[in-house]
Amino acid sequence: MKWAGMSKGEITKERIIAAAAPVFNRNGFAGTSLSDLMQATGLQKGGIYRHFKSKEELAVAAFDCAWRVAWEARWGDIDKSANAVDQLRKFVANFIDRRAGRIQGGCPVLNTAADAENGNPVLRDHARKALERWLRRIREVVAAGIRNHEIRTDVDPRAVALLIVSTLEGATIVTRLQRSDQPFEQVRRHLDNYLESLVERDYVRPSIVSAEASPPTSLQPA
Repeated sequence: MKWAGMSKGEITKERIIAAAAPVFNRNGFAGTSLSDLMQATGLQKGGIYRHFKSKEELAVAAFDCAWRVAWEARWGDIDKSANAVDQLRKFVANFIDRRAGRIQGGCPVLNTAADAENGNPVLRDHARKALERWLRRIREVVAAGIRNHEIRTDVDPRAVALLIVSTLEGATIVTRLQRSDQPFEQVRRHLDNYLESLVERDYVRPSIVSAEASPPTSLQPA
């Protein structure tokens, strides 16, 4: 069980964090009031700050919670894909298709970075570290693909990671402003084509090997 082995106080603290996460993610640090937190948690001021030294401490915990939920949604089932390129395509698909399953308000890294640009340095540092973890994970997938002869040796893992993250976050902003999914669908097609261009020329996907009568074909957009 989720709360197994936890004290009543620890459970209450985790519930406060979970309730506060979408509030901070939507409103930002400065835009989140005590009344917002009281309404979301169902607790009075004393009930909230009995578990946290400050609003900043709660905001940091809420960011970490929101980022954990986003991370799990984006990277779920990645390892089930047979090769590095398909893993990256699955990541892109998860980022786009699983938005509704994440914390309300959009990408925690994007929101917190914008909110804390000239504001809270602690939150900005947490967002920076989260972004670096995200970039590092993509770099690791690309590097593994190069080692396994799935991705061309002239491909730069850092460049791939930066392009994917920047493209998806850019689409997030445009989609939000236009209130349309079209930017995401265009980005999906663009990244599918881009990732397909990384494939090592002589690499044959396992699914193709078993189908002797079928010639190798390019992956189609999801």
